Amino acid sequence: MIRTHCAAVAVLTAALLTPTAAACASAERTSTADARPAASAATAANSDSRLSIPRPTGEWAVGRDTLPLVDHDRRDPWVPSAGARRVMVSVLYPARRGGDRSAPAPYLSAEEAALLLKGLKLDRSFPADRLASVRTNARFGARPAPGRHPLVVLSPGFTLHRATLTTLAEELASQGYVVALLDHAYESFGTTFTDRGAARADKAAARTLTCVACETVEAAPTDEGEKKLLARAARNRAADISFVVDELTRPARDGRHAPEGRKRSPDYAALIDPRHIGAAGHSLGGNAAAVAAGTDRRIRAAANLDGTFFAPVPQAAAGRPVLMLGTRDGHDPQARDTTWPRTWERLHGWKRWLTVADSGHFTFIDMPILGGQAGVTDPSAPLSGKRSGEITTRYVTAFFDRHLRGLPRPLLDGPSKANPEVAFHTP
Repeated sequence: MIRTHCAAVAVLTAALLTPTAAACASAERTSTADARPAASAATAANSDSRLSIPRPTGEWAVGRDTLPLVDHDRRDPWVPSAGARRVMVSVLYPARRGGDRSAPAPYLSAEEAALLLKGLKLDRSFPADRLASVRTNARFGARPAPGRHPLVVLSPGFTLHRATLTTLAEELASQGYVVALLDHAYESFGTTFTDRGAARADKAAARTLTCVACETVEAAPTDEGEKKLLARAARNRAADISFVVDELTRPARDGRHAPEGRKRSPDYAALIDPRHIGAAGHSLGGNAAAVAAGTDRRIRAAANLDGTFFAPVPQAAAGRPVLMLGTRDGHDPQARDTTWPRTWERLHGWKRWLTVADSGHFTFIDMPILGGQAGVTDPSAPLSGKRSGEITTRYVTAFFDRHLRGLPRPLLDGPSKANPEVAFHTP
């Protein structure tokens, strides 16, 4: 079996330590919790402690805006009758400290949290309001930091909401990057899409789209059919990434970028240095980032966080810097995912193949961090949530510092005593 959204259900369920759905039991490298962790999860879920995204370590505060974008040149690949392709974008950017003291931006809406938990078969064991109330560090309406900054576009794993990459996005923004965090229509368990110009309180102008793509992939009669559909999804996401780069680097016109019910959006073209653009993603999003580096010459570097290369990296990307950061069990050179060795052989520019000991597929997103705060861990991926977040943000930030800013980053030169979990591979 390949890792479809059924596997994602099992892995994220393990991260929160509650029993997974039986239908996903045969997915590759999945795990379920034993009776004791499940009981611990129930206790943690019923506690009143609030979960939070770690405070970013960079010099800047973090501002955030939400942009509903529509690509009228492309039809949605999953629901053609829906018309043009839609992408929901959270833009995070470096902001001046000591300015707007408004409340932090929300993590998920209550409806999105409920749909995510339902999709993961966790709706009866983990309160949706607790997930929705995760505390973030970004604020709407924050004054942007001066100057122009590199842009990094982030794409989440298949079935997952863009919020699951919040830790990485906030860290990059605090370090001086503009970050575009994407949701691709019909590819998550639930994402609310608003119409441009609509205030957040205008419920009539918002619609929550569910994962039609999941059903399409699951209906494929063979594993090979699933792989072809996921390859097509990765290429479509790469086109989404390029479209978002187009939108953010084009000078704003009145009304083109409408804020999320707050102040007028910044002119992102004035904040972004178009000569320094990168892409990264988790799982399918990582495959899409690498494809985008080969189809869009503006994207100068790409990072894949534990994603199978269902869509081959185009030849044009073979000379671009590529970071492959994955699990030790799933993506060392002897693992069953043969797309990593095959991709490695095709890359002839700067490249790194790193794996993390005691990690799981979701080590590279927010879930282990939040699970650790709730007092639970996945016995099959015992790396702590704190270390999961530290390793991911350190190595991804160092990668983009080196290739978008030209800064020396010895962290990428080889193993370090400070990060014994990280192995470097040169097969």
